[in-house]
Amino acid sequence: MLNSRQFIDLFRKQGRKLFATRQLSNFKPKQFSLNSEFFENYTPDEETINEIEESTKIRKSHGSVQLLRHHYKNFMNESESEKRKDLRSKLITELKKFPNKTHPTVLSYGADSDKVELYSFGDLHNNPMPDFKSYEELGKMSTTIRTSNLGNFTGPGSYYFMDSVAKLARALVDYTMDNLYKEGFQLITVPDILPAELIEACGMTVDDHATQVYRLKPSDLCLSGTSEMALAGFFSGKTMKAEDAPKKVMATSRCFRAEASAASVDGSLYRVHCFTKVEMFSACLPTQSDGLLEEFRDIQRRLFEGLGLCFKLYDMPVYDLGLPAYRKYDIEAWMPSRKSFGEISSTSNCTDYQSKRLNIYFEDGGKKFHAHTVNGTACAIPRMIIAILEQYQTSRSIRVPEVLQPYMGETELRSSTKVPPTRIAKHKEKKEKKKGKEKQ
Repeated sequence: MLNSRQFIDLFRKQGRKLFATRQLSNFKPKQFSLNSEFFENYTPDEETINEIEESTKIRKSHGSVQLLRHHYKNFMNESESEKRKDLRSKLITELKKFPNKTHPTVLSYGADSDKVELYSFGDLHNNPMPDFKSYEELGKMSTTIRTSNLGNFTGPGSYYFMDSVAKLARALVDYTMDNLYKEGFQLITVPDILPAELIEACGMTVDDHATQVYRLKPSDLCLSGTSEMALAGFFSGKTMKAEDAPKKVMATSRCFRAEASAASVDGSLYRVHCFTKVEMFSACLPTQSDGLLEEFRDIQRRLFEGLGLCFKLYDMPVYDLGLPAYRKYDIEAWMPSRKSFGEISSTSNCTDYQSKRLNIYFEDGGKKFHAHTVNGTACAIPRMIIAILEQYQTSRSIRVPEVLQPYMGETELRSSTKVPPTRIAKHKEKKEKKKGKEKQ
């Protein structure tokens, strides 16, 4: 009979064999193709390259203007068709690495501007509790959050929610979705595994050394970092009627991030590798995207005001926009354990950056044109848990926000009585004691 250690070793070996017989490369969706119609028919000119060069002076970019000009010059000077085709391919590949244009208001802040505060709600941060405890202390005391002793199977950046905190997480999702239904959003369930091509088309790098994307090698598939990408993929290749715009959808999904930050100030729940998030997304007309960004921002405000959280709303500067964003708003909630405000949501207008790469169109009177896309975080669970636990604690308990009480059936968060604090013992092989020599 196998002992426990032998059983584990056998399980691992058999698991590797089983996994090897079902290589992920076999699961790559053969029908998925991102041959962008826009880039197949587009060649930049000198004016466009000059505009890109000016943009890269204030925006982060993965592209090289020098290389872009080099490919463009060679392309224009080449006469042989096959060489021109190859040079044009290199030109377009480099062109795709540059960021979106920037909203004039954001440009007016200046290249060195910090985020601009537009709105604040609540003043809890001015009246800290004398016996304040961090969310980590509260979770440990009540045994409702476990973020340590996970090294044997998940490692740092992972967590368990139990009892009242687990119910709080579920209540936050239900509260958020109920409010988004009222705002006209359609619920879509999305896949958690996506082609790398789709992720890059949405503006995230996959193979860069600083990427946050988990790659499922040896395949070309990745774990989704946010349902925004799957929702954008849902509209890929579609041509919709202009009278049906805007298309507003939402998704609740697991999000996977290879977070590189190990700063102690981030704590064990602020940056995690997997979490639940409710996301808003829209494909709309070019004339609607600016207004829709304001609508998403106002929805976020109402959600967090309804929860009674102390937070600030910021218009983000150019250095924080990322590749696809034309303009972005962030909301940060007061987190006493960090002694600062921490981001709990953002919303971005990506204009036609994603739709040009994903072939998303609207049609009006026989005229076909690229859609604009807008996305926004409605609820990211772990950081919302931090904000609520730390802002709603009293000297005796942690109150449940009034709007969540009907979802939970509780007015206070309770300690866990079912799941005691746990320590995972490492598996160690027992050394056999040396037996005494037998008498001859």
